Amino acid sequence: MEHVPYFPMFFRMKGRKVLVAGGGTIACRRVRVLLEFQPEILVVSPELCKELEQLERQGEIAVRRTTADEACFDGVFLLLACTDDPKENHRLCEKARAKGALANNCSEKEDCDFFFPSVVRKEETVIGINGGGMDHRKVKELRQRLESVLEAPGNYEE
Repeated sequence: MEHVPYFPMFFRMKGRKVLVAGGGTIACRRVRVLLEFQPEILVVSPELCKELEQLERQGEIAVRRTTADEACFDGVFLLLACTDDPKENHRLCEKARAKGALANNCSEKEDCDFFFPSVVRKEETVIGINGGGMDHRKVKELRQRLESVLEAPGNYEE
């Protein structure tokens, strides 16, 4: 299959509905990143990790302790399918697309309309890093290097 790179694009997320299916580590990492950009996040999962439970108690996210049903997809802009069941993730992506949402399947890169980026923020600057779903370790290393460069004295001087 021919490799076609994904186009980098930045969206205004404030107030947009993001559906996160799954309540584990991957879902939590993605929710943590998204919160900075102020979307309306609905996490749908029978079980949640402790950090997602805490975010629910603080009112940062909405939670439905069940599996995703038809009503969950109303008005959704992005779906993050982060369950531990690849078949369920695919089914959720198909349902999201049918409702006009963009879908990301954490267990199958070929089933993604977009890749969730590694994000570096410094004041008003936002840098998104993506490796096309190929090498997460390289992306993490690059993010860490960029973070250290941006924290070094002398950056952002005019």
